[in-house]
Amino acid sequence: MVRIKTIIVMALALPMMLTGCMTAAQHQQSLHSAQEREMTVGIVQKEIRYGMSQADVAAALGSPNIVTKDSEGKETWIYDKIATEASYSKSSSQISGGGGAGGIAGTTLLLGIIGGGYSQASGAASSTQKTLTVIIKFDDKNQVDSFSYHSSKF
Repeated sequence: MVRIKTIIVMALALPMMLTGCMTAAQHQQSLHSAQEREMTVGIVQKEIRYGMSQADVAAALGSPNIVTKDSEGKETWIYDKIATEASYSKSSSQISGGGGAGGIAGTTLLLGIIGGGYSQASGAASSTQKTLTVIIKFDDKNQVDSFSYHSSKF
C-alpha cells in the first residue's frame, strides 16, 4: 500500500517538475523587446540608396539623433543607436514524499514516519551591448550623397 502511494505521489510530481523548469534561452525568448523599431546594418543596406530624398530616409530609418551641416554646407544626419540586452534565468525543482503507519500490537502503540526529499536549482545571466552608428550626407537637393555605418557588439 505504501509503495502504491509513493508511485502515485511521484507520478503527480513529475509533470510539475518538468513544466516548472525553463532554460536561459527559453527565458530570453519570452522577453519583450522595446516598441521602437530595431535598426540593423541589414536595414540600412537594404533601404538606403544614393539619390534618395530626406523624406524617404526618414520613412525608412525614423528621425535621426543628430542633424548637422558639414564644412561644405551639406546636411548630415547621424543615427546613433545603443542597445543593452540583459537576461537572467533561474530554475528550481523540488520533490518530497513521506509515508506513515500506525497500529496497535498488543498493548503498545506503534507509529512510524518515513520521509525524504530532493531539491535542485540552477541559473544563468548574460548581458550584451550593441551599437550602430549611421552617417548620411545629403547634397544641395536634399538627396543622399553618401552614407556610412559602423556596428559593434560586445
